[in-house]
Amino acid sequence: MQHRPKVLERTRELPVGQILDGDCIAAMRTIPDASIDMVFADPPYNLQLGGDLARPDGSHVDAVTDDWDKFDSFAAYDAFTKAWLAEARRVLKPNGSLWVIGSYHNIFRVGATLQDLGFWILNDIVWRKANPMPNFKGTRFTNAHETLIWASMGEKARYTFNYRAMKTLNDELQMRSDWVLPICAGQERLRKDGAKVHPTQKPEALLYRVMLATTQKGDVVLDPFFGTGTTGAVARRLGRQWIGCEREPAYRDAARERIELALPLDESALTTMQSKRSAPKVAFGVLVETGWIKPGTELTDRKGRYRATVRADGSLTAETHEGSIHGVGAKVQGATACNGWTFWHTEHEGETKPIDALRQLYLLSTEP
Repeated sequence: MQHRPKVLERTRELPVGQILDGDCIAAMRTIPDASIDMVFADPPYNLQLGGDLARPDGSHVDAVTDDWDKFDSFAAYDAFTKAWLAEARRVLKPNGSLWVIGSYHNIFRVGATLQDLGFWILNDIVWRKANPMPNFKGTRFTNAHETLIWASMGEKARYTFNYRAMKTLNDELQMRSDWVLPICAGQERLRKDGAKVHPTQKPEALLYRVMLATTQKGDVVLDPFFGTGTTGAVARRLGRQWIGCEREPAYRDAARERIELALPLDESALTTMQSKRSAPKVAFGVLVETGWIKPGTELTDRKGRYRATVRADGSLTAETHEGSIHGVGAKVQGATACNGWTFWHTEHEGETKPIDALRQLYLLSTEP
């Protein structure tokens, strides 16, 4: 049974690094308008379990039977969903984004409601569980996935997406919308007196990918259903700020202890690959000026078929051709265009590398 949330006074300052006590709707009402960069929500799934679950051998299945997952009707669940999503929309910045995770029990209802409120769905991500719980009765397919909805504030919102970081994370292939990750288990699973502290604790790898993809260092991430603090722990590691809402005292205590143990990554580890659109512009001549590539250096293509010489002004000469790294690269191949940064190579520290590798080294050396 869900109770009407008490209205609390709205704060002027963001309560970053805090777990707000009580009902999530009332707690979110204390957060200023348009102050949050990303909301990650793992709401009650409204599983509608008819009773305890048992394995074929009679042993008990540790499923979700807590009061926080119980609603009197679909209408009650829909009203609750609309209320917390409305608050999430109010606190998000115009270019912020929302993530919601759920199962077949609730994700379709949540998706329809967020669209009704004006959110714009960008992707639905299928989290394929590498080690799902089997269907013990053998009456249905094994539930081997959950669904995440990623949405912006509107069709034309300029949301954050670190495409290049995701491609790097995925061995230089575009990251797809089906993610194969294990469920939370082993040492990561929080236990007390041999029992799970929380029945639906999410794996840190899942939150790591979400935050790395759709936030920047220093961004504020809000989790209205904080549980045992997976969002907070990953945010601390990745240099993001976090705010949690959680009404269960046992979960709050476990979350605080867990986040305190989460060690932030150092500055160099937090540097992620930038997209070409956001990467600082560097002219080839700058590498010549700063000595990364000296005038007179001979450049070749990867297979050594074409050669060009670097001149003091950053231009190249090759046989009868002269001009920029791109122009000369196109001319020697008889092509209409060429990306000189990847076409031309040079010797560096005993290895033949594309000149773009030296550009990246230069960028790293000039970071504040």
